[in-house]
Amino acid sequence: MTTAQATVDTAYDAVVLAGGAAKRLGGADKPSVRVGGRALLDRVLAACTGAGRTVVVGGRRTTARPVVWTREDPPGGGPAAALDAGVRRCEAPTVVVLSADLPFLAHATVDRLLATLADSGREGAVLTDGEGRDQPLVAAYRSEPLRRELALLATEHGSLSGLPLRLLTQELDLARVGTDSLASFDCDTWEDVSAARARIREHGHVLDEWITAVKAELGVELDVDTHTLLDLARDAAHGVARPAAPLTTFLVGYAAAQAGGGPEAVADAARKAVALAARWAEESDGADAPSAPQAGRVRGDATDGGDAAG
Repeated sequence: MTTAQATVDTAYDAVVLAGGAAKRLGGADKPSVRVGGRALLDRVLAACTGAGRTVVVGGRRTTARPVVWTREDPPGGGPAAALDAGVRRCEAPTVVVLSADLPFLAHATVDRLLATLADSGREGAVLTDGEGRDQPLVAAYRSEPLRRELALLATEHGSLSGLPLRLLTQELDLARVGTDSLASFDCDTWEDVSAARARIREHGHVLDEWITAVKAELGVELDVDTHTLLDLARDAAHGVARPAAPLTTFLVGYAAAQAGGGPEAVADAARKAVALAARWAEESDGADAPSAPQAGRVRGDATDGGDAAG
């Protein structure tokens, strides 16, 4: 990670709104609904790991990483009240605000919001969906203007309970960050959940989704060249035996850990294993055996010798 990247990643706190009645999900605990084997809340938390502090507004749940918990007053008071409760627990000059039902939110989207906010000099940077609509719960805000407008709204209306977020965002000077519909796709209904689950199992996405899920489950924060490992598994399966593929990749990972870990250690171990698989395949194919004419000449010499002796 570069110094500039580290500065961006640690200069913000995150507020994740995980309350709400989820009426269109039949009252189910929406943040705990799983997509790709991971709770929606954990998927969102994975996109803001660079936050100095992550505050989740809602009922306590088990999460994949530590967070600060808080509740809006009154509970169920709506997004504006929830946002106010979350911001009160933040300390950084920038706050990334996210809803807890975004299955396809990525770290890169959070980085884009932060970069746009820094470059624009405005009070916030908000994601727009595929139809150009603002998504105030996928946004980065400067903390002081956000607190100022929340306080003004509370004074004007007597309370933040039940107020829509558009009353807040229309008072802020915002930059817009365009995106495709996936980053802002949320799971409001069971049909949405089914669509999200189906998409991650599509051929072009399933591998990345699976690897990401495994790393999250095991607490592994390591980016490796998956193509290299897949090539290694293929070579081991074809040149040795099919069960050699998973066992070889396991041993590569173990060797890399023994060598201190990191992408370089994985790549080095993989290169050695690939070379071994190639040598093994050569022997299996007889590539280093004498050519057919040579073999014939050897047999002929023995025959000639026999005739001479006779």
